[in-house]
Amino acid sequence: MRAAWYAEFGSAKDVFEVGEQNTPTAGDGEVLVRIHASGINPLDVKRRAGERGPMVGNRMVPHFDGAGVIVAVGTGVDSARIGERVWVFEGHWMRGDGTAAEYVSLPESRANPLPDDQSFSEGACLGIPAMTAHPLVFTDGAVDGQTVLVTGAAGAVGNYAVQMARNGGATVIGTVSSEEKALLAIEAGAKHAINYKTEDVAARVKELTGGKGVDRVIEVELGGNIETTVKILKTGGVIAAYASMAQPVVPFSFYGFLMKSPTLRIIGCFTMPDAFKAQSVADISRWMAEGKLASSVATEFPLAEIAAAHEMVEGGRQVGGVVVTID
Repeated sequence: MRAAWYAEFGSAKDVFEVGEQNTPTAGDGEVLVRIHASGINPLDVKRRAGERGPMVGNRMVPHFDGAGVIVAVGTGVDSARIGERVWVFEGHWMRGDGTAAEYVSLPESRANPLPDDQSFSEGACLGIPAMTAHPLVFTDGAVDGQTVLVTGAAGAVGNYAVQMARNGGATVIGTVSSEEKALLAIEAGAKHAINYKTEDVAARVKELTGGKGVDRVIEVELGGNIETTVKILKTGGVIAAYASMAQPVVPFSFYGFLMKSPTLRIIGCFTMPDAFKAQSVADISRWMAEGKLASSVATEFPLAEIAAAHEMVEGGRQVGGVVVTID
């Protein structure tokens, strides 16, 4: 099969190879998926650069997320799944072989129905971002009737979180860094979008909520935003964070937090309980089928140009997912 891989960590242009590898087979409880599109996340480029754990084996085929068609099944899997269009997640979790290849074998629970009106590239964008957004929004229960603030509302995780909170019946406020991104947040379902570069977020949130604040904050930069979060969170509210890149050591005033008695969640999609992952998959698949969850594709690259695709993700300027197509 055709695949991309690296045998050592380093820059994309220096370490990537593209060529032939052995085609995997479906083991017990697994499906073999013919991958048509492989999604790239920031985690993928960090891992290739050597920032997220050691090498697994002599070479690593990257990428956790993808979409394609089930072409074979292992023992214990219904053969009726053969021919099913699917989106896959955790393809690269705890092993060396990911989705940047023509074929990948993985547990059948990680391959989920992709509606016919969704392209493979759109399906390849789901994975890590959507499976992170769902627990961010719903780990602490239903959001119907609540006000939810989503920081970075035009980003991959943030955009899904806006859509999901809207689907759950929440009033959504998003923070963004430009007018273009404000439009994307509103299109996704945010009632209000605040440009944090030109507006006082705390003052604007208080204005929009009549001084009441928000019930939940979905946080992309916990350390950098913590002082604002304390000001806008209702007593007993929830902070659900999935990143803090700018300020990874989070400073906060204990007694300032004590007055709000908040719940602080640190969410990682890979370590969520299997039962919750199953609920996430069910909700994501249902919303897609109902036309209530959309994915944004920024750019597609052929497999031969995987290094350029990684460089684009490292630049971080695109809006939407970067996908490698494998046809």
